Amino acid sequence: MSIPDKPAAAKKINEFLQAVVTHGGLRLKYRIIVDPPLPENRDWEKPEILVDFSGPDSALLLDRGGELLRALELLALEMLRLPSGEHEKISFDCQNHRSLRIQELRTAATVAADKVRKTGSPYQFSPMSSRERRIVHLALRDEADLHTESEGEGMRRCLVVYPKDYKPAAKPAPRTLP
Repeated sequence: MSIPDKPAAAKKINEFLQAVVTHGGLRLKYRIIVDPPLPENRDWEKPEILVDFSGPDSALLLDRGGELLRALELLALEMLRLPSGEHEKISFDCQNHRSLRIQELRTAATVAADKVRKTGSPYQFSPMSSRERRIVHLALRDEADLHTESEGEGMRRCLVVYPKDYKPAAKPAPRTLP
């Protein structure tokens, strides 16, 4: 499902960002692009609205792994009331941070796959967002000898790569008192 009224959504995002940039005293510029052109074979993300930031305060958006950039994106998503399954429809980026992070995750997926093949043991990534877990799932989807699962709850949710036929060690039966 797509965003029903993309121009109206882009206008709301613009009003929100104007207030944030002006009242926050940030030296930032941004472009809002509706239906941005995407490189071919980019199935991990297909935003319908892309916001691209630039300017002297770009480093503030990218500090701590892009925490402020992600926070602004999340606020925009909440403002538009998009269901969580539709969050990939809006994308905020700055200095190509998102593309670099996607490449980093795809490389990490390849390294994890190699480790799992060599050791025969599962590999657990650190907790990450649902978007980042999705990128790793997609990066490994064609690996017939592996499978991936998301495990954990909330902020501790992470992705685990398993050998295809992995069977966890049997847990000892709970002891009962006589």
